[in-house]
Amino acid sequence: MMAFWDTIRLAFGTFVSNPLRSFLTLLGIVIGATTVVTMMGLIQGLRNQVNENLSELGSDCFQVQRLPFGAGDLSLAELSRRPRFNLDDLEAIREQPSVLVAAAEDSFGGLKVSTSQRESRANVGVWSGTPEYFQTNSVTVQSGRAFTQTEYLDGRRVAVIGMDLADTLFPGLEPLGQTIRLKGRNFEVIGTLKRRGGFLGGGSQDNQMMIPLSAFRPLFGFRDLRVSIQARSTEVLQRAQDEVTVLMRRRHNLKPTEADDFFIFSNESTTKMFNSISQVISAATFGVCVLSLLVGGIGILNIMLVAVTERTREIGIRKALGAKKRRILAQFALEAVVLSLAGGVLGVGLGMGLAHLAKWVMGLPTEVPMWAVALSLAMSSGVGLGFGIYPAARAAKLDPVEAMRTE
Repeated sequence: MMAFWDTIRLAFGTFVSNPLRSFLTLLGIVIGATTVVTMMGLIQGLRNQVNENLSELGSDCFQVQRLPFGAGDLSLAELSRRPRFNLDDLEAIREQPSVLVAAAEDSFGGLKVSTSQRESRANVGVWSGTPEYFQTNSVTVQSGRAFTQTEYLDGRRVAVIGMDLADTLFPGLEPLGQTIRLKGRNFEVIGTLKRRGGFLGGGSQDNQMMIPLSAFRPLFGFRDLRVSIQARSTEVLQRAQDEVTVLMRRRHNLKPTEADDFFIFSNESTTKMFNSISQVISAATFGVCVLSLLVGGIGILNIMLVAVTERTREIGIRKALGAKKRRILAQFALEAVVLSLAGGVLGVGLGMGLAHLAKWVMGLPTEVPMWAVALSLAMSSGVGLGFGIYPAARAAKLDPVEAMRTE
């Protein structure tokens, strides 16, 4: 045990005696460990955000829409030829046995909303829908109320606004009953939405206004109608999706061999999409890590060869005093592992710091998984051992008489 701690002391002595050279040598290992820990922390944070957002959507809700998230294998021309949804589709979906309620919705982003005294930036999202939208999207009205079926049928210009927009237009004031202007039209604020934060790690869901679809259409026309659906229960959710799929295939006159020309969006589909994206990111992260560790390993090999050359006389004296080959081999191999592990520890510390910085700056619930820390340290140690074996073996094979003659 004393020999082990003596070897550890010698290893850190090598690092302290040449700190700049040692740090530059370990830079690749530091970068590799930092990359793994930071990216895994960010991915875990995104996963936490996704799970939180999806839990708000409701386990018995899903959406059918014309376009998927990402084109996939389809060209833009193929996507543009897909038929758009209409209000007749909505009525047909409502008649399905497993469907409890369905709502049509549409949206337009990047708009300015103003009052007689203030104006927002051109980043407000305007969402519209039928009155059932609030139920099928689990949207909670914090104060005031949602618009009614009568207001929807009459096309009244009423709005429920997010808290970010309320803070911008009515700082310190009660927004209910106030008038806001959108595209030159006046809308009465009848409610405010409960704060929801970002969706899937993206922009804020609170910088928006919600208006009846009948008031949206005169301003923006027919854009891309979607239908959000709540099944009668979680147990019949899949049956409801199957019923809607069969219905839409029949309405779009699709043959049995033809693929769907619409997309079902649900918690399950979103989770699969996120997992596929995170797998690509993880693979790229490990690729960068492997390259960085390879560079760091070459640095370890170089510094250990230099150490063997600088300490040839010391090795000769120790062997003359009875040190066996395996003792010399263990000494230099352990030194390489300790140096590499020091780079891994530094990289893990930097990675955790960057992950927490992202949590503070981006608002992501980042969380560094312990397996990422263990993997980074294990890979760092493995690189040190792998690239330190040759210099250690070379030191162990030195002839003590020839080594002692070295100046």
